[in-house]
Amino acid sequence: MKIVITGNMGYVGPVLVRHLRSKFPTATLVGIDSGLFGHCLTGTGLPEVLLDQQIYADVRDVTPDMLAGADAVVLLAAVSNDPIGNRFETVTEAINEQASANIAAMAQAAGVKRLVFASSCSIYGATEGGARTESDPLNPLTAYARSKVATEKALEALPRTGMVSTALRFATACGFSDRIRLDLVLNDFVAAALVSKRISVLSDGTPWRPLIHVKDMARAIEWAITRDPSVGGEYLAVNVGSEPWNYQIRDLALAVAEAVPGTDVSFNPNAQPDKRSYRVDFSLYRQLAPAHQPQVTLPMAVKEIYDGLQAYGLDDPDFRNSRLIRLKVIEKGMEAGRLGEDLRWSHQQAAPVDAAA
Repeated sequence: MKIVITGNMGYVGPVLVRHLRSKFPTATLVGIDSGLFGHCLTGTGLPEVLLDQQIYADVRDVTPDMLAGADAVVLLAAVSNDPIGNRFETVTEAINEQASANIAAMAQAAGVKRLVFASSCSIYGATEGGARTESDPLNPLTAYARSKVATEKALEALPRTGMVSTALRFATACGFSDRIRLDLVLNDFVAAALVSKRISVLSDGTPWRPLIHVKDMARAIEWAITRDPSVGGEYLAVNVGSEPWNYQIRDLALAVAEAVPGTDVSFNPNAQPDKRSYRVDFSLYRQLAPAHQPQVTLPMAVKEIYDGLQAYGLDDPDFRNSRLIRLKVIEKGMEAGRLGEDLRWSHQQAAPVDAAA
């Protein structure tokens, strides 16, 4: 089996590659990534050594030969949070939507049998009433969420020629990684507890967020790679997470404070309402993938993040201005002339087209 993964040098990629190597030890694993966040290592060693090949390329420049012989393609590459998406809206559309749709079409033409797209539950946006199911209306509030909706539509519109496509609508990611992001809510709270023993919640704490650990995201991608079309159909969009992981922000902050004694938590009762509040129904995923359900609990996740950041040596109270925040990495790259406004490497900094891991 040959599996090609775009965006493998980000937050989820290293965890996914390790999981796939464990589950499919003889598989040929190929990564495609521009290396934008390659230097943001927080683990030990280089995760790409588990690959058979690392291709250094922008997903906007992927060519059919890069997918040759692939049995499965996993689309992870994306401008991956709201602050970046809001600032670089056109680039977000080009990378998250247009490039993903182009790669999907190339994969289909190349005879790829399985396509997996990392979508997001953020496409539900602000909601009222019960937890959102896959048949509920979508209400994307940000450039990031809109790009996920558009890509899902592009995948669904592809001719049905036998390629089994799965859009995994992931809950908000959390957990430690070889390239952890601290611009995610639970990761941020644990980092704050570690370095300052204080969590300052910017809202009143009432907004809802579904969460999922990166290891459980990898488990879901494994399922989608091997999913038979009789389970969900040739094209499937499915919420991925679990009901117990639907939390209010205040619950997350208090859980971290309980795990890190001496941590003070404050809320902002005067904050403007956070429109990104939603709960999600994961019953379809539970029905379709009973052997690949999330296994990591909130206390387990908090401990793992804390231990990982401590081993990494995080001790900077100003970590929100560090390379562990993706927007800061981009800003510093642009200030140094290494990145353009289109989030491409400048000519003098261009990465090699291809290199073996």
